[in-house]
Amino acid sequence: MSQIDRTLAEAARAWPFEEARKLVARTGGKAPAKGYVLFETGYGPSGLPHIGTFGEVVRTTMVRQAFRRLSDVPARLFCFSDDMDGLRKVPDNVPNKEMLAAHLGKPLTSVPDPFSNEHPSFGAANNARLRAFLDSFGFEYEFQSATEWYQSGRFDKMLLSMLRHYDEVQAVMLPTLGEERRATYSIFLPISPKTGRVLQAPVIKTDADAGTIVYRDEDGSMVETPVTGGNVKLQWKADWAGRWFALDVDYEMYGKDLIPSAELSAKIVRILGGKPPEGFNYELFLDEEGKKISKSKGNGLSVEEWLRYASPESLALYMHQQPRRAKRLHFDVIPRAIDDYLSLVEKLPAEEPARALENPAWHIHDGAAPANSAAGVTFGMLLNLAGVANTEDKDVLWQYLRRYVPGATPETAPYLDRLLAGAVAYYQDFVKSSKKFRLPNDRERPALQDLLETLRRMPEDATAELIQDEVYEAGKRHFAKEELRQWFKTLYEVLLGSEQGPRMGAFIKLYGRDNVVKLIERALAGEDLGKAA
Repeated sequence: MSQIDRTLAEAARAWPFEEARKLVARTGGKAPAKGYVLFETGYGPSGLPHIGTFGEVVRTTMVRQAFRRLSDVPARLFCFSDDMDGLRKVPDNVPNKEMLAAHLGKPLTSVPDPFSNEHPSFGAANNARLRAFLDSFGFEYEFQSATEWYQSGRFDKMLLSMLRHYDEVQAVMLPTLGEERRATYSIFLPISPKTGRVLQAPVIKTDADAGTIVYRDEDGSMVETPVTGGNVKLQWKADWAGRWFALDVDYEMYGKDLIPSAELSAKIVRILGGKPPEGFNYELFLDEEGKKISKSKGNGLSVEEWLRYASPESLALYMHQQPRRAKRLHFDVIPRAIDDYLSLVEKLPAEEPARALENPAWHIHDGAAPANSAAGVTFGMLLNLAGVANTEDKDVLWQYLRRYVPGATPETAPYLDRLLAGAVAYYQDFVKSSKKFRLPNDRERPALQDLLETLRRMPEDATAELIQDEVYEAGKRHFAKEELRQWFKTLYEVLLGSEQGPRMGAFIKLYGRDNVVKLIERALAGEDLGKAA
């Protein structure tokens, strides 16, 4: 990156650059002893990847990209799976529940695969799904397994340090627990050699010199075990801290609800003699009723549901926008997210370099404007096209698109084809039932008649801009300047069955001048435009 580009990046106000500058300050512009700056995201593999997983990785990736513009220090991203966690309950969305129930309490990587026996364990099966999920979006990351770190000995140094500082770490954790929980709590969770379960067992004795703990097993027997070699795992807050310490993590994001946990983990890292990572806490998403989205409640919007209607880039934009503000994540936010994305991508190539760094599309595409283009077509236009054309047939709608984008086909414009498919699906699922057409009133009829005659006089190849000007002028001849908003509202309600709509010039160009003339004629004749002609 050139010096002038770095200077621009150093002054950029977009939040990924603000976060990346924390890392430049942390490292002093030099590589840490491990040779790189480490970004991390965590994942609990007891369930399937979800929209929060996407959000955390895409946001972390944006910061990593910004850091790359600010520093020559290498950077890596670890996606860390806590797959040694005990299976606490049987998930609702998996097969073979009875089989899983027989393995409750065991590490996820010791529980058989309930799906197809294709993988050696439930944890491995879900890890494979996580990797496939992340790979499908093209994320650059390195997968890490907690089981491998514990069992290979790579966590041993950290675990022995935890043992040496056992009383100090316990003193951090115990005040945060209820009285009953405090009586049996230990940061170490031994793995029973008899049952294979992860035990919430009180530790009777610690021996830092020997590297062992003594605990009471489920059958009441006293067991001494090394804390190394995968014989124990850590309670999750201590585990989070241990991971930060062992890996020397420099940056990790987490939801607002985990701020207290992150603060506790940071205290533990300092006790061990390490430096907590730079943190970024983001707000949680809300459902349509304004309640916090919960994976267990299933009151959110899944990635698969979003992608039924829209591109992953539009979801990345939604994740980029105001991450520290609580936002509704429901189906009705999708159209705006798509059209905002299309608008930002369209602007990016022509923007001055400094301004481009503030454009979310720069962060979504790592500074490069994508080749995919909707050629000025918006999702809103396509929704209205599906409505007035009264068809679910994408091939029929392509006949209109070719008028607006000459020469385009599903083969030559795959992005536009995907946009159209999403709009048709969204229209059928959410818009069709809410359409409410009305007839024009006595004041509106002359204005519509004027527009009808204006369109008839216009050449078939008139541009969308020229059509928009003429629509505006027709309104001015019948409405006062301050009433022109009502004129366009009239067009939307009468012709499109909606209170809001696209730029009419662009829509008329897309649907066709003669087709819009027929719509106006039908409306003036008192026909119900909600029914096919």
